[in-house]
Amino acid sequence: MTDDIQAIEALQDNAPLAPHRSQLAEVWLQFRQHKGALLGGGFLLFITFAVLFGALIWDLDPGKLDIRAKDHRPIYTALWDSDAKTSWKHPFGTDQLGRDGLANMIAGGRTSLAVGWAAMLLSLFLGAFIGVMAGYFKRLDGPLMRLTDLFLSLPILPMLLVAVTLFRQPLRANFGPEGGMFILIVGVIGLTSWMHTARIVRGDVLALKEREFVLAARSAGTTSRGIITRHLLPNVISPIVVSATFGLATAIITESALSFLGVGFPSDFPTWGKMLADSVDRMQEFPERVMLPGVAISLTVLAVNFLGDGLRDALDPRIRGR
Repeated sequence: MTDDIQAIEALQDNAPLAPHRSQLAEVWLQFRQHKGALLGGGFLLFITFAVLFGALIWDLDPGKLDIRAKDHRPIYTALWDSDAKTSWKHPFGTDQLGRDGLANMIAGGRTSLAVGWAAMLLSLFLGAFIGVMAGYFKRLDGPLMRLTDLFLSLPILPMLLVAVTLFRQPLRANFGPEGGMFILIVGVIGLTSWMHTARIVRGDVLALKEREFVLAARSAGTTSRGIITRHLLPNVISPIVVSATFGLATAIITESALSFLGVGFPSDFPTWGKMLADSVDRMQEFPERVMLPGVAISLTVLAVNFLGDGLRDALDPRIRGR
């Protein structure tokens, strides 16, 4: 008998139970294990704060012309070229008109990120709205998904160019050169990039609306609006957040492409894509003028993609804990 009691006590786990973690804590625990996502999120925060508050530290006017200081090269070029014309007054160099490179990088990044965030929010709203409507209301599923397929089949870049050409002048007349182009570019990018979000949200809503808690809410007399806002939308936040990160990267690349092609903001309004376009003609003499905005675009998009991968892994309960 004593031996049986000792055997039972040996099998018992007397260690204290680990405290229960909330779902948010589980998500953060999984997210911080993704080193690329942490690095990407940190870099995105850094570049965002740099373009937002960098002008408070480096207060040179990005559009100021200084012919006497034209064609200065970045200070790091002196490491391999002792004859390079550099100046600590212009650590990123100047262009052929004497405009400061660092001031243009800050102002251009602010424009590019503003367009990216605004276009991403617009496409996210449209994608989530259309996805929820198509998934929840059966009579709307067919028409809305055929509309989505239609937009997916359109050649996006030619359509962007046509839209900018058609609506540029009216918007400029009503909102000014910069404001009109901002509204136009954000609207065009947002209206042509919501389709993937809509398909993802629709699939999740189709599965969720047959779950027991939704059926119970419907039997209790909850309206469709209440079911969508209280039960469906909170449960599709995860794919929406992941789509937001990839939508931000797509919007930044699209804006840079439009500015590079010369159909974006006015020529004296700095963006990273416009800086690339202005530097192509003298790329062999001053390769850093292409590299600086190009690397900024590439690193920002790469950081956003890493952040999206980490959020997808952390928010998906099927992957969490692997």
